[in-house]
Amino acid sequence: MSLPARVRIVEVGARDGLQNEPEPVPVSVRIELIRMLADAGLTTIEAAAFVSPKWIPQMAGASEVLAGLGKRSSVSYPVLVPNLKGLEAALAAGAEEIAVFGAASETFSQKNINCSIAESLERFAPVVEIANRQGVRVRGYVSCVAGCPYEGEVAADAPAAIAKSLYEMGCAEISLGDTTGVGTERKIREVIEAVTRHVPVERVAGHYHDTYGRALDNVVVSLEMGVAVFDSSVAGLGGCPYAPGAAGNLATEVLVDKLDRLGIETGIDPEALGRAGRLICEHLGRNYPFRERRP
Repeated sequence: MSLPARVRIVEVGARDGLQNEPEPVPVSVRIELIRMLADAGLTTIEAAAFVSPKWIPQMAGASEVLAGLGKRSSVSYPVLVPNLKGLEAALAAGAEEIAVFGAASETFSQKNINCSIAESLERFAPVVEIANRQGVRVRGYVSCVAGCPYEGEVAADAPAAIAKSLYEMGCAEISLGDTTGVGTERKIREVIEAVTRHVPVERVAGHYHDTYGRALDNVVVSLEMGVAVFDSSVAGLGGCPYAPGAAGNLATEVLVDKLDRLGIETGIDPEALGRAGRLICEHLGRNYPFRERRP
């Protein structure tokens, strides 16, 4: 199969990235970061999570973030919604796209969202139904598609079953998360093959952590299988607070560079992306991990 001519990158740094920081980042900084990412050409930018500040204090102020961003015709700002209460708050804040977050591992589901996989699907069903009725697009995340920090390797039919349920429930896109970065090219191929028996490949996205430096290899395998949507995080921010030892997300800068070298369009300006990365790294008090890109 030939590689896609264009890839859509879902930027997750302002949500998935910052939620793992030890100290919350002010709303004003989060808004500035998201605006700079949009200026760089990113068209899908996770903006916030409507979750309890008791559990994830870094995501407090979600409504203020959306209000501060306003609307930009070419950019969507999806927000994470764990339940009906979160959905109500997101809709009240004007959210036009939401995401629900499931897992292919029972133990990880309990650790991450405090319920079993079956209970999570029961919880998501009314959320997805109401969102679709309101004209709000829904994305479904499946974490631990290749391995779990508590249970070890995950069989490919487990994420496939969750993806099938979420798709049939009404999720427009399913993001497959290698949460601990243990996925090999062979494993990711197996997962995508299993998932796409139930979900059209154009509705599948890859979300690969770089714990063992395999994320780009897994992107290439996914491209070869027809996947054309990938999640990444500016400056490689993030990880998962419920996955001990997991490294951060694949850096958007690295993904854009790889796709560019493959001749695949993203619509993203690397220099502008670098400015956004330097902004957030400066605020976090760390060095920006990438040099200015050379031809």
